[in-house]
Amino acid sequence: MNLLDQIKQKAQLQNRRIVFPESPDARVLMAAERLQAKGLCRVILVGERDEIMAQAKAMSVQLDAVEMISIRKYADQFQDLYAQREHFKPKSRQELQAWLNNPLFYGAMLADQGIADGMVAGSMAQTAEVLRAAIKVIGVRPDMHLISSVFLMVAPQESRILTYADCAVVPNPSAQQLADIAIISAKTHQLLTGEIPRVALLSFSTKGSAQHADVSKVISAVEWIKTKAPELEVDGELQVDAALVAEIGKQKAPGSQVAGSANVLIFPDLDAGNIAYKLTQRLANYQAIGPILQGLKMPVNDLSRGCSVEDIVNVACITSILGG
Repeated sequence: MNLLDQIKQKAQLQNRRIVFPESPDARVLMAAERLQAKGLCRVILVGERDEIMAQAKAMSVQLDAVEMISIRKYADQFQDLYAQREHFKPKSRQELQAWLNNPLFYGAMLADQGIADGMVAGSMAQTAEVLRAAIKVIGVRPDMHLISSVFLMVAPQESRILTYADCAVVPNPSAQQLADIAIISAKTHQLLTGEIPRVALLSFSTKGSAQHADVSKVISAVEWIKTKAPELEVDGELQVDAALVAEIGKQKAPGSQVAGSANVLIFPDLDAGNIAYKLTQRLANYQAIGPILQGLKMPVNDLSRGCSVEDIVNVACITSILGG
């Protein structure tokens, strides 16, 4: 059974409610049909039932069993709730009304209030819009301080599965932010793959082979991690060959539990992470699954506007698992 099949199987067991605010998108409706029919999650579509069903009928898509919530259903309740919030509070009643009329914000409210267990969006909206709704309404976990992302990088024939972070959100993390990214990325890796995470914080230096402020940042991040998550198998600073190749790991970082066998790679900045995942994808033919967002109080994941129906199904299943 390959990784995505394992993820779908886990999602079936979770049976979580995932909200999709972009119901006018035909791909979302086709994905909703597939998710519901296969029992991968319980789908909630934001929109008017008559309008959604008319579109589904024209597409020959069966959505009779899918829950649909009008954007007006909880309008009064949400208006009172969010007008009184202390954190991420709307600046005015006018801004709150704009949130209530925006399907992305409304979907985030459904997740925030426990009506849904997570949200998947982005097939029609830009990433910045999805993140804005998630941050404003749901907010960041108090133990994380920031939102980050991972890519699951799956080797051909699934001979190896790696988690790369952060490749999509945080441009230049501080040492403490790197530590937060590493800790939550390890949890994400274990949830989605079932593997024990072995975390390498990457650098152009291995164990003092170079001296630079960027190296010091990585070393400080490792110290933070060992304080906040002492149970985690982590090491750094490591060059990528020392992190991944056993012989080189033994030579450059003797005695390390992680060197040569890392499966979670934490990059020092967004430049390095984004370049690395694309190189791995294009030159080594790894499958890149993501970006998977992490650090929110409730799971929200962003889709590419060029996503396929299968992409939507996969992201929904991942969101279901992260909701656990």
